[in-house]
Amino acid sequence: MSRLEIADDGFRLDARPFRIISGALHYFRVHPDQWADRLHKARLLGLNTVETYVPWNAHAPRRGEFHLDGGLDLPRFLDTAAAEGLHVLLRPGPYICAEWEGGGLPSWLLAEDDLVPRSRDPRYLSAVDDYLGALLPPLHPYLGSNGGPILAVQVENEYGAHGEDTAYLAELAAMLRRHGVDVPLFTCDQPSDLARGSLDGVLATANFGARATAGLAALRDHQPQGPLMCGEFWIGWFDRWGGIHTRRDPADAAAELDVLLAAGASVNIYMFHGGTNFGFTNGANDKGTYRPTVTSYDYDALLDEAGAPTPKYAAFREVIARHAPVPADPLPPVAPKTAYGPVELTHTAALLEQADVLGVPMTADRPLTMEELGHPFGFVLYETDVATPGPVVLHAEQVHDRAQVFVDGQPVGVLERENHEHALAFTVPRQGARLAVLVENQGRVNYGPGLRDRKGLLGRTTINGTPPAVWHSRALPLDRPDAVDHRPFDPARPPVGPAFHRGTFVVDEPADTFLHLDGWTKGLAWINGFPLGRYWSRGPQTSLYVPAPVLRPGANDVTVLELHAAGTRHVHLRDTPGLGATEE
Repeated sequence: MSRLEIADDGFRLDARPFRIISGALHYFRVHPDQWADRLHKARLLGLNTVETYVPWNAHAPRRGEFHLDGGLDLPRFLDTAAAEGLHVLLRPGPYICAEWEGGGLPSWLLAEDDLVPRSRDPRYLSAVDDYLGALLPPLHPYLGSNGGPILAVQVENEYGAHGEDTAYLAELAAMLRRHGVDVPLFTCDQPSDLARGSLDGVLATANFGARATAGLAALRDHQPQGPLMCGEFWIGWFDRWGGIHTRRDPADAAAELDVLLAAGASVNIYMFHGGTNFGFTNGANDKGTYRPTVTSYDYDALLDEAGAPTPKYAAFREVIARHAPVPADPLPPVAPKTAYGPVELTHTAALLEQADVLGVPMTADRPLTMEELGHPFGFVLYETDVATPGPVVLHAEQVHDRAQVFVDGQPVGVLERENHEHALAFTVPRQGARLAVLVENQGRVNYGPGLRDRKGLLGRTTINGTPPAVWHSRALPLDRPDAVDHRPFDPARPPVGPAFHRGTFVVDEPADTFLHLDGWTKGLAWINGFPLGRYWSRGPQTSLYVPAPVLRPGANDVTVLELHAAGTRHVHLRDTPGLGATEE
């Protein structure tokens, strides 16, 4: 049994003094066959604990579903951590932020117009109760009180930056206890938010990346007794599309860690290993302008996106060794990377022509949101007929997030939320022409007041000032595992507009590699049906990480959904990533 106790002067583990030296590693951002490698490197760094969020929306993407298998096999992850001798801090949300789609809140919560997430709204609390009731019973054997690796469980996440309803936090804490969590609970907040985000009887921790002395002092002022702990020690940052790849000087970050550990505090390094926002799972921020996060969650962490130790790893290991035991074992060799070379994408399938295969339209007098269609991620296609030929202005009150507009299958323009665009002028060539609007959910907002981030065409949508009488709204569920497997691909010339492109390459021995999309504009890519994520020529990220377990000896398929015109028919598998220009 490994029971953690919270004493006035610090942590106790099995009645002995204990300091938590933890690193964040999100199982859902790492291929499950690579968990053991990443966890082994965590122990060799000198960590005794790893921390992970639990993304509610990944485990329950649609109402009534709950998945705990494959890349979401949390019990397997916990078994792997325990086998490495690591404890676990579990952060089940229900809200996690994490630069993750919707902050981990499932999109189906937004199907009801007035449901208020992160509140005592009875509908929300009922949904949270169902979620915890599905998640926690399988984890009971993994609680420290039962001899498992889970030391403590977090209540919500940085709630003080969102609200100040202590009764809401108390409801969540009671739910955790009711569902069998009998290990210590904790909260985490930035220093200025501690009073709003804390709960009596629950350990408060502080989140910061610099000014460690001031951060710990604020925590001690708020919580006069008990362990000092930095719940998230930020050592890097995430990137957004159109931005610059952010890096932090290893010596600067290591010096702050040294200050923190010298003060006797416990720590959770965010991130030890960032990983990847595979598929459609990246989040976004909106502080007046919508900014979607890139696919890579490299985060300038101690391990890079492919799991290789960075200079920051060595700097942190040296600091940790001054304050705690560090294993003398040598680091394992860096996993090989292979450049498999160029791959010609010889077959194509037009996306709009596949609409009937992908989904069934629903008819209404307005465009239906993605959430009303029961669709969590990806795309929604809106269609209507334009009665009168000639000049037309399409006006959408809100575009969430990027709308490509077509007339009789021909592209006529794009509206982007990020650019605050609402109107598009074009010419309709004939009476009864078919207007199609393909809207991409580029990632729901994961932080701040914009969490109710419904997707599609929202509000009043008009053509020359008049709302069309009929809209056909169709979800395109490309997040499902078989979504791109059975399209009728054709070796003919690539079509105009969005299209799938497919090619084959041969692998002798699977190894990590990076898919580079030079000459492509915007879209998503899959290898052997595994969703690598989004690409966009605006950068900073110019490649997609391909984990070795995704590949197989022999023939492998690569599929690219290009939303615009491809300037080439080739992609390249190289042995180095492209994360863009850096900013210290």
